[in-house]
Amino acid sequence: MSRRDPAAPRLPAVDLTTRAVDLRELMDEPDCDPRQLARTYRRFALVNALVSGWRTAWRTRVAPALPAHGRGRVLDLGCGGGDLARALVRWAASDGFDIEVVGADPDARAIDAATRSTPRGVTFRQQSSAELVAAGERFDVVVSNHVLHHLGDEERHGFLADSERLASRRSLHSDIRRSPQAYRAYALGSTFVAAGTFIRVDGLRSIRRSFTLSELRDALPGGWRAEQAAPHRVLAIRDA
Repeated sequence: MSRRDPAAPRLPAVDLTTRAVDLRELMDEPDCDPRQLARTYRRFALVNALVSGWRTAWRTRVAPALPAHGRGRVLDLGCGGGDLARALVRWAASDGFDIEVVGADPDARAIDAATRSTPRGVTFRQQSSAELVAAGERFDVVVSNHVLHHLGDEERHGFLADSERLASRRSLHSDIRRSPQAYRAYALGSTFVAAGTFIRVDGLRSIRRSFTLSELRDALPGGWRAEQAAPHRVLAIRDA
């Protein structure tokens, strides 16, 4: 009979059968520690590179939706620290595309973190999706990463409706797929990158708030489809 290693991290017992919609993430609190928040935004680039699957999504979902001449505009809604916006421009250049990426987020703290590094082709704006619609903006492709699970039903309905109005070709919103396997993997893996940040606590709360594939299908309005992406991802997609 084997004994458990006393030094191994002990996972809390959590209910993953339903969405924990009342959980709040620490970095969403207006009075959270600004130094921890800044470190969290910087560390997102590493975490998302490891778990978000956006390199594949760029190749299979975003690039094919861009105009044939290789130029286009992409909007990253809820851009946070801007790592996805910067990565999209980098991948586009390596694949022969010339795109403009706008990262938009209503949180001034996120935009402050994002604008610390603004490469050619990327612009960051402190704006909501509704404000972009009101300004008459249009983009070939609209994307988001880890936004849907933050939104209540009304907010999500408005966010997706705005996305439809903003995207002339495709909307693609990627999020975590809730499962015990995702929770265990993140709980163990995040310990190596989470020091001094909100990444571990908020990541586990995000998983508990996130959708299963069937839940996302039920939550999407007409014209949208939900697809599973590996590992532990769901996609909300609408082709204009």
